[in-house]
Parts: sequence; C-alpha cells; structure tokens
Amino acid sequence: MRVIGLAGWSGAGKTTLLTRLIPEFANRGIAVSTIKHAHHAFDLDTPGKDSWAHREAGASEVLISSARRWALLHELRDEPEAKLPELLARLSPVDLVIVEGFKRDPHAKLEVYRAANGKPPLHPQDDSIVAVASDTPFPQAGRPVLGLDDIPGIADLLFARAQPLAEVLERAREEA
Repeated sequence: MRVIGLAGWSGAGKTTLLTRLIPEFANRGIAVSTIKHAHHAFDLDTPGKDSWAHREAGASEVLISSARRWALLHELRDEPEAKLPELLARLSPVDLVIVEGFKRDPHAKLEVYRAANGKPPLHPQDDSIVAVASDTPFPQAGRPVLGLDDIPGIADLLFARAQPLAEVLERAREEA
C-alpha cells in the first residue's frame, strides 16, 4: 500500500478533486481507499435507525451490514481522537490510500489551492507538500504546480510521490 494526502483550506476543492481522481485511478486499474478527516461530530446513520439507537445506547462499536456494503462505527466517547497511523492500520490492502485532511501530519501531500478562498498557501511552510494543484500559478513554489483540471497529470504525480505505508508509519512514530 502507498499513501499520499490532499491538504488545503476548507473550500479549496479537495473533495471535488478527489472525486475526479478516484475514477481516473480506477480506469488505470489502481485500487484506491480514502481516509477523510472531519473537524466536527458527524453521523453516517440516520437518527432513529437501529444502528444509531445502538450507538446512542452506549455501544462502543456498531457494524452495519447489507448485501451492498458494511460500515463500522467506533464511538470514541472520552477516548482521544485516533491518529492517522491507527486509521491506516484498519484499512484493507489497496494500491493507494488518499488521505484528505490531516494536513499537519508528516506524510507526503498535494496542496489543493484556490485563490478565491482568500487564504494563504500552505506549501511555503510545509516541506511535506510535494506539489500543488492550483487555479493560479506559483512560479516560486519550489515544487511542481499543476492546474486543478489536469486530472491525468495530478494522478501521475500522486501515484509517483505516494509513500509506502511502512515509511509513513515509521515517520509518524519518529515525530510522535
């Protein structure tokens, strides 16, 4: 398994880019899983449904299964938020894991930048950003800059710069 991240401010288009990249990788025969960081409480189940009721009643984990998919919800209660290495270890093996968020973690990342956001770029202060996908040029970036619509080019770069899982886990241990 190899790991690469997408980092950027909210509203930069990380999710939009990711939903365009996944089919590109699938067309190339590359199996992709994703990890998405959320900064708030979220639900994957509808309040009132059985699995929601199980979780609300105090279950530590609730596994929802159907003929089409399954999902495991782990309620942290008073436990600390899971770190990226712990989450990576829970994934089934694939060719590529794309991490959306976790922008402060040390794994290799592509910055997604949109000028209309009015936020400063992240790459000048972050050596783990290996390239930028942007709607504006960055001639002084010191790393590759691709257009946000260059899906084949971004896919090539992400796959080439993705790090082996063992390397990501080792670097996270060193920085902990």
